[in-house]
Amino acid sequence: MELSLAWRLFKRELQQGQLLLIILAITLAVLSVSGLARVSERLQVAITGQASQFIAADRIIDSPVKIDAAILTKAEDLGLKHVTNMQFNSMVYSGDKFQLVTVRAVETGYPLKGDIELTSGKTKALPQAGEIWFETRLGGLLGYPKSIELGNSEFVLSNEISRLPDAGFNPFASSPVVLMRMEDVAKTGVIQPGSRVTYLYQFAGDEASLTAFEQSVKPLLNSTQRWVDVQSGDSPIAGAVKRAERFLLLASLMGIALACAAIGIAAQRYCQRHYDVVAMLKTFGASAKQIRLLFGTHLLLVTLMGIVLGLVGGVLLDFGISYLLPPEIAAYSPPLTRPLLLGVSTGLISAFMFSAYPLMRLLAIPPLRVLQRQLEGLQLGMWLHLLLSLGAMALLGYLYSQSWALTLTVVAAVLLLGVLLSVLGFVMIRLGHSVGMKTTNPLQLALAGLRRRARQNAVQLVGFSAALVLLLTILALRQDLLNEWQKQLPENAPNYFLVNIAPDDAKPLNDFMTTKGIVATDIYPVIRGRLTQINGEALISNEQSEAGEKGRVGISRELNLTWRITLPANNELLEGHFNQAADEVSVESGVADRLGIGIGDKLTYMIDNQELTVKVASIRAVHWETLQPNFFMIFTQEALAPFAYTSMASFYLNDQSTNDPATDGQALSAYGTPKDAVILALIQQFPTISIIDVGAMVGQLRQIIEQVSLSLTLVLALVLLASALVLIAQTEAGMATRQRELAVLRTFGASGWLLRSATGLEFALLGGIAGVLAVIVAEFALYLLKTQVFELNVYMHWPWWGIAPFSGALIVALLGVWRCRQLLSQSCSELLKAGS
Repeated sequence: MELSLAWRLFKRELQQGQLLLIILAITLAVLSVSGLARVSERLQVAITGQASQFIAADRIIDSPVKIDAAILTKAEDLGLKHVTNMQFNSMVYSGDKFQLVTVRAVETGYPLKGDIELTSGKTKALPQAGEIWFETRLGGLLGYPKSIELGNSEFVLSNEISRLPDAGFNPFASSPVVLMRMEDVAKTGVIQPGSRVTYLYQFAGDEASLTAFEQSVKPLLNSTQRWVDVQSGDSPIAGAVKRAERFLLLASLMGIALACAAIGIAAQRYCQRHYDVVAMLKTFGASAKQIRLLFGTHLLLVTLMGIVLGLVGGVLLDFGISYLLPPEIAAYSPPLTRPLLLGVSTGLISAFMFSAYPLMRLLAIPPLRVLQRQLEGLQLGMWLHLLLSLGAMALLGYLYSQSWALTLTVVAAVLLLGVLLSVLGFVMIRLGHSVGMKTTNPLQLALAGLRRRARQNAVQLVGFSAALVLLLTILALRQDLLNEWQKQLPENAPNYFLVNIAPDDAKPLNDFMTTKGIVATDIYPVIRGRLTQINGEALISNEQSEAGEKGRVGISRELNLTWRITLPANNELLEGHFNQAADEVSVESGVADRLGIGIGDKLTYMIDNQELTVKVASIRAVHWETLQPNFFMIFTQEALAPFAYTSMASFYLNDQSTNDPATDGQALSAYGTPKDAVILALIQQFPTISIIDVGAMVGQLRQIIEQVSLSLTLVLALVLLASALVLIAQTEAGMATRQRELAVLRTFGASGWLLRSATGLEFALLGGIAGVLAVIVAEFALYLLKTQVFELNVYMHWPWWGIAPFSGALIVALLGVWRCRQLLSQSCSELLKAGS
């Protein structure tokens, strides 16, 4: 019988629209989470998929020896594609000319991701047996011969390589690359026992299989073997991908927070409207069990309806957005399972956790309320509601992001928001106490309304400000990320690097650049050295060295050292002062943390069989994701003066004509483009200088950054939509009280113009106050996110202090007047009838 009554009441209230707001709120929650999760996962998979072309695979095992065949069998069992490549250095000969090269021997199927870029275009084909494909600079060094000798065999030079997909970015790797088939390696006789060879095992497949493969294989690798993916430091896109993924997770967490706020507002509104109903039911003899069953059934039905509508909306949202995405992103389609399960979990957890406190207050309404309308029954502290809300938000946040750092940051910001806005909002509204109850002008009436509804308006401020805080936070982070990437890749970013510049070549090279009208960056001296001691303590023992281990601090290789007079542009000084004395060195912050190095420590290096001891003068943060030369250690020139060095530099060269008419004419007649002519002339004039072309990489990196930028814009649009719905839900929450007040004011003769103006001003004041408070909390949230999550520079957003209050006032005023338009157009009798 109780279930039958609950169903009849549910249908009646559904028809009357009393349940519409809470259904809309739950639908918003599920739609936001499932839709954002689906879109975010699609974007993350697309970004990672595009970035994986930088390593020509999804995962790589880098090993100095052949790996166990069981590992490859495991990959095949999981359905992964794999190829084996070899990389080694050797000399090639053509007549009386010879050159050290880096040989890449590859199997059929290479590359698993991306394409080989030849001067004639992109291809997935490989050299034929007996052929070698070569980098353009090798042709210039050897005079473009038809064939070269490698070991015991002669190979035809058949195609010029512009770039291999997994070429990476290492300006210190100066040898030209040649590409050959794996089967041809044995014919050369170059690989002998003890030869230094790097084996690259590349794998590609679906994410679930890759994850299972990683979990089973990675623990088996030894200290000389590396597991590589697009998140590894070797990938030039790693920093961009990591930040983009964190942003997408954060945006989705913001969507969860907004949805939960909407549910809490709607649930509170629903329960308040049924206080009298519960009192009547208790007066007529309904038991507490019957009432719990009645409203528990309502909540369950509303939740199920909201979940179904939200899931459908989330799927439709994903389908709609996929048509707006570029084909290379839309082509990626991750499974629907996780977004759907996350949507259902969000609907259930948020509906019950955020409705628990209002529902408990509703069920505790005493029968005496029938006579005394001011009675509200159970007066539990707001701490219970806050605890349930934060617990639900933290649980949902972690379920989605799997990141405690992001989850706790959002929860901390929400907690601060609730406390700060409740206190400041209530205090600021109470300032209207000095304003009397005069209704002679709209402003006085608006201030009087703020005073009468001080508690309700304080709650509304939380809702309005929460939406504005989240919007400001997402907008600022998106812009900061885009600015950061733009700084890394400006329009004239260097696309050529010059390595192995001898000291005697520095002035002639500078003259060459001046003649061609090319502006080069700073020249960086490069000296190879090994860090051996910190404060007199050896880093690697003899036993560890003999065993090939890395030692207690993970340093077992030579480092590229340089000197500088001034701090490099892409470095930030964290501690100390930049090098001034001859015995000082500046250390990169990551190495300093790993080695436990601090200001004043003494470091000993072995350079050219000579020891050099210097004192740490500063710690630097280095932006490794920039396509610029970066160094762990920077010395003074005096410290490195006794040692031989070469230098490196970089420059930008476009495809247009240079300032040298002679070169331009040669280019048009013989070399295809002016840029090719300049590079060929540079190779011929400076044969010992190695030229590295990173133009193709820069172009590919820009393409991925553009896709990431589009991703951020789409997610921002979704958060804007969710914020707008929360604002509407918050505006709806005070309609019943406002309806009764309008009826009273109409009874006492207030004109329609006065009421419309006062209503608009009241909402505008609420929006303006919310804007001011939102800026305060957004700055705090951004400080936490930038310092703890995104590693971005922190600065104040001064324009917000004017834009946010004005925008908040305008948006909230328009929403308020729009929602109240029907009430404001009704007569006094109509308002009284509707409120009875």
